[in-house]
Amino acid sequence: MEQMRNLQLLDGDEGQMCVNTEWGAFGDDGGLEDLRTDIDREIDAGSLNPGKQLFEKMISGMYMGELVRLILVKMARDQLLFQGKTTPELLTTGCFSTNHIFAIESDNDEEGLASSEKVLRSLGLDPTADDCAATRRICQIVSTRAAHLCASTLAAVMRQIRDNKAAEKLRITIGVDGSVYKNHPEFSRRLNKMVRRLVPDCDVRFLQSQCGSGKGAAMVTAVAYRLAAQHTERQRILDSLRLSREQLFEVKRRMTDEMARGLSKQTHDQTSVKMLPTYVQSTLNGTERGDFLALDLGGSSFRVLLVQLKSEKKQKVDIHQKIYRIDQETMQGTGEELFDHIVYCIADFLDYMGMRGASLPLGFTFSFPCDQTKLDEGILLKWTKGFKASGCEGKDVVMLLKEAVQRKKLIQLVQDSPAELPSNLVQAQHASAAP
Repeated sequence: MEQMRNLQLLDGDEGQMCVNTEWGAFGDDGGLEDLRTDIDREIDAGSLNPGKQLFEKMISGMYMGELVRLILVKMARDQLLFQGKTTPELLTTGCFSTNHIFAIESDNDEEGLASSEKVLRSLGLDPTADDCAATRRICQIVSTRAAHLCASTLAAVMRQIRDNKAAEKLRITIGVDGSVYKNHPEFSRRLNKMVRRLVPDCDVRFLQSQCGSGKGAAMVTAVAYRLAAQHTERQRILDSLRLSREQLFEVKRRMTDEMARGLSKQTHDQTSVKMLPTYVQSTLNGTERGDFLALDLGGSSFRVLLVQLKSEKKQKVDIHQKIYRIDQETMQGTGEELFDHIVYCIADFLDYMGMRGASLPLGFTFSFPCDQTKLDEGILLKWTKGFKASGCEGKDVVMLLKEAVQRKKLIQLVQDSPAELPSNLVQAQHASAAP
């Protein structure tokens, strides 16, 4: 929640407003260029949105596996891994998934190395024990960098919150979601530890050959010399991914500066961290009650939720949800196809919950950069996270949903008073299944 006096994009200086940092675009203006590697640039060049969402491509689970794959390819071509051999499978984009990293970085060293060998063999490689260990180390370096970069930007946000409260020490709970944080055996520990190191004045809580002959001795020496040279070269490549404490403090400082620029009317257009107003100016106070329908679109999965706020001694929240997959064809097809699919999912959920004909307030979390001028309107600025549905950028996503409802006639939307739920975009509507 940002103080209105700091949000120069809007008139008025009383109260506060929830701000969406859009930090996935941090560095799009070149602010992180000295920290990005050739591997990062190759990831960006092969993406659907080159030059955009550069910070996201350094930390996101969507790109983490591909970062490891590109490092493996480079080291193989430099004769540092796999006896200098590559395979068609290894050269295939997307063949090394982030789930592979989860398995390879198992807490148990033997299991991690076994997983490393299994993954490499599935790529048509014949890895040695050293190849498997090096692959495991590469995974550790890539995931640690992602955790530390997240920690540095979180530290900047926490310092901003602390300064807003004019508090000597900030006590804060950070809600975290995402497959990497939940499934990676060490990511959460690394993130938590680095956050506490970067902002020690904040109390933060988060909701893992032997040979006897001279000739043999010479051969062993030659092999050792080669391995030492390979190790040095591997370290040189990996060192570019390691960030010192001073560099992380610098990232925190730059993030702080970018947030200030994003809040300023004079510099807002030049910054990559947009600090977009959400028009959400209050949070729950415990008196809210009733049933609410919520939509959450922000990746390859789309969630429809029934949130029930009950009045007891302490407010009780019951949540029922269903997750729907959005395939690549729909993500990159037309806007009509995407929003028609969303409407189908809403209707299916209402049937699933036995609520055909019920009328519920509807909130829409649309996790993409939007220009909001009021609570129930948002113009999509650009697609991120692999979406490229045509005919949506520059359009009001609330209107796109309404038009899909009119086309499909599976549900009905009726304009009503705003339901002030904090999200990227909240649509104040009532939804019910069509008879």
